[in-house]
Amino acid sequence: MARKAVAVTVEEADRQTLEGWVRASTTEQRLAQRARIVLAAAHGASNQAIAATVGVSIQTVGKWRYRYLKEGVAGLQDAPRPGRPKRYEEETEQRVLRQLDQPPPEGHATWTGRLLAKALGEVSAQQVWRVLRKHRISLRQRRSWCVSTDPSFVRKAADIVGLYLQPPENAVVLCVDEKPHIQALERAQGYLKLPNGRALTGFSHEYERHGTTTLLGALEVATGLVKTGHYPRRRRREFLDFMKGVLADYPDRDIHVIVDNLNIHKPKQEDWLTRHPRVTFHYTPTHASWLNEIEIWFSILSRRALRGASFRSVGELREAIDRFVVAYNEDAAPFEWRKAEVHPGGLARSYADLRK
Repeated sequence: MARKAVAVTVEEADRQTLEGWVRASTTEQRLAQRARIVLAAAHGASNQAIAATVGVSIQTVGKWRYRYLKEGVAGLQDAPRPGRPKRYEEETEQRVLRQLDQPPPEGHATWTGRLLAKALGEVSAQQVWRVLRKHRISLRQRRSWCVSTDPSFVRKAADIVGLYLQPPENAVVLCVDEKPHIQALERAQGYLKLPNGRALTGFSHEYERHGTTTLLGALEVATGLVKTGHYPRRRRREFLDFMKGVLADYPDRDIHVIVDNLNIHKPKQEDWLTRHPRVTFHYTPTHASWLNEIEIWFSILSRRALRGASFRSVGELREAIDRFVVAYNEDAAPFEWRKAEVHPGGLARSYADLRK
């Protein structure tokens, strides 16, 4: 004769919880199933009847009836499982990181996951990659920086940052520089038909050179508007010619110009500055052209208008740049200074963002 199952009594609070599990569409099926077993047991159903109704074995019904009686609703949750014992300890992770500080094997310029695993011996390549992912280390990515050795870095940087944050009243602050040797590359473009019938658009790796142009740009810090000029060469006369056109746009205002230390921006134009007393030049520290916001705009130009484009002549290249400038100025916005501190080793892109 089968042993009679122990009666199950469900308190009102537990009943509401269990019925909620059964009704909710987001409840895990195993919890909903265990709730049905306990609720049926509370109504006096036998293990055999519950097993037939819920669709499980009698042993499963007995297991969850007993777990509820012993631990309540909490007992219906899965018990923690120990899992497979750890194969690698904390020391293994430190070994991987220390190995990265060592030069790679002879004949190799950089470390790879396989090389690291081989050098460490009993550590698998998969474990090496787990450690690298945990610390967000990329073996392919390379960072670059340019440390300014200018002894007057602090004074010059503070001068420029001050122009960005608190420009002189009724004055214009302009960031000016050149982007030289922009190539007019004609790329073979068209459609590539794949065996599955799909067609891809793109261009071939082959190209034809049609000359270069030098672009001079002036960015108005307060508005983000950009003025450009095209020249075949980059010399002092081209720079001063461009500045003459820029000054014509601001006939009655003082102008502060931020430029780098290129020789065409420097002392020999003192006579020119004497004839234009409204203009003041502010030089970025040596190796710190990233303080000049026009460099950010040149990067935007390269990404949006030049990269991957095809030009059959220098004239066509210049027209494309002019069209981009017009389109950009329609929605221009100033760059917003965001860097709290400026160091000689600071990185561009860390100090400004588009206010849009």
